[in-house]
Amino acid sequence: MARRLFVAALAVALTIVTLMSSAAADTPSWQHVPVPAQVRPQAGLNEAVAFGPDRAWAVGADAVGRQAPGFPLVLRWDGTAWQRQSLAGIGWQGELLSIAATSPTEVWAVGRDSAGGARLLRFDGSAWSESGPPSGVVLTKVVAGGGETWLIGSRDGAQVLLRRDGGGWRDVPVPPGLVYGLHILAADDVWAAGATDAGAAVAHWNGQAWQQTIVNGFPRSAVGSVVAVSPTEVWAGGTAGFIGGPAGKPIPPLLVRWDGQAWNRVTMPTDFGGITSLVPDASGSLAWVAVARSQKWGPPGSSPPLVPGPDFLAWNGQSFTEYGEPAVAGEGDSRTLGLAPVPGTETVWSVGRADGPEGTFAPRVLRFG
Repeated sequence: MARRLFVAALAVALTIVTLMSSAAADTPSWQHVPVPAQVRPQAGLNEAVAFGPDRAWAVGADAVGRQAPGFPLVLRWDGTAWQRQSLAGIGWQGELLSIAATSPTEVWAVGRDSAGGARLLRFDGSAWSESGPPSGVVLTKVVAGGGETWLIGSRDGAQVLLRRDGGGWRDVPVPPGLVYGLHILAADDVWAAGATDAGAAVAHWNGQAWQQTIVNGFPRSAVGSVVAVSPTEVWAGGTAGFIGGPAGKPIPPLLVRWDGQAWNRVTMPTDFGGITSLVPDASGSLAWVAVARSQKWGPPGSSPPLVPGPDFLAWNGQSFTEYGEPAVAGEGDSRTLGLAPVPGTETVWSVGRADGPEGTFAPRVLRFG
């Protein structure tokens, strides 16, 4: 009798362990995804865009040495692995800074060559080719949404915004200060994240004019990413700014939310770092927040006083779930975290560059889901 009870108890215990192991294995997490072997060391990625489980692009630079300018780099995800894309006829040295698309056959990438000249590339569904950038404009970012494609750049030292209009680019008025990021819902419904001398600012374009609001008046604060869920729910993220302090002093992240009446700062489960990307889910609600160089205060008396904080925060409508990036052999933490959700799925890509040995860096691609 005792033996039978022991065997039964052992069977129950093993079942519990198996179920716990299975549950742990099913728990979603961020995973490292390797880049193609032919991508050289000292490469880096800046942004990505996705159209489905087997269709995504990432852009950056393939470096040849610590001081060399490198060459423009485009990677494409085919559902199984990242593949380097051919850039036939594009031989300039430099870097691709940003990528966006309105459809799989209308993909744009902006960059800068080693002489500082603007570069604009277009993918038509079969091949990448050069497209003439707007005259006299230095490009920094391309953003798409709502069937629209806009460019952020500067002309003669002043910032410019340009909208794709037919076969060309047309200037759009610019709100005061600087614009770092856009969320485009339609031609007459665009949100801009940026900064002015008065602090971090968010502006809304109604097709005729901008209405700007200072969302954080602390000196040197700025927001670079914005997600508009509805007229009564808009999020913006960046850094809270600082006054004085030693070089390298940690800076707090800044996350603010519009509730239809006012902008309010949102408490985050990290104390320092910068929000580099906000992205929505398939319904348009905020889904993910990426925090580069995330740190938080450790327990009282701990040495060092700061410990690593969460790199990614998933928002469920009520609270955040914290996630860290996985450890990668021979590499350190990511320097940048650019998010790209996969439409119709819960999968999200993160691209950037990570710390490498002896002050170098390496391309970093992560995937959730």
